[in-house]
Amino acid sequence: MSAYRDGERVVVLIPDQFSRAEESEWVDRMLARLAAREGRLVRSDAELLARAGRLIKLYLTEYGNQALPASVRWVSNQNGRWGSCTPADRSIRLSHRIQEMPDWVIDYVLLHELVHLIVASHNAQFWALVGRYPKTERARGYLEGVAAVAGAP
Repeated sequence: MSAYRDGERVVVLIPDQFSRAEESEWVDRMLARLAAREGRLVRSDAELLARAGRLIKLYLTEYGNQALPASVRWVSNQNGRWGSCTPADRSIRLSHRIQEMPDWVIDYVLLHELVHLIVASHNAQFWALVGRYPKTERARGYLEGVAAVAGAP
C-alpha cells in the first residue's frame, strides 16, 4: 500500500480485494501518512468541533446551543458533496476532499452545515445566515472551480 502525489492528484494504491470499509479506512490512513510525510497539518475531528464553536460565536451568536452540533467529523464517503448535516441527531460530516483546502473554504462549508441546524432548507433565511460569513461568495466560487476542474456538478 502506498500514496503519492501526481501533480495536483493524490494516488493511493491498495489491494483490489479490499472491502469498501477496508478501502475507506486505508485510504484515510494513507492520506494521513502522506500529509505527515509532507509536513502538512492533518486536521482532526476535535479541531473541527472547536472550529464550529468559533464560527458560532462569530456569526451565529444569538442561536447559541441551537447551532451547536453534537458531532463534527471528516468522512471519506462523500464524493458528491462537500458536507452534510443531519439535524435530527445534530451531526455534521465534512468530506475529506476539503481537508487540504484553505481554512476560509473549510470555514464556509462548516458554517453552511451549522446553519442547517437552525434552518433545514436552503431558503432566504438560510442564505442570509450563511451570508454573514464575509468570504461566502469567494468560497463558493473556489468550490465551484474545484468541481468544474473535476468535472463534477
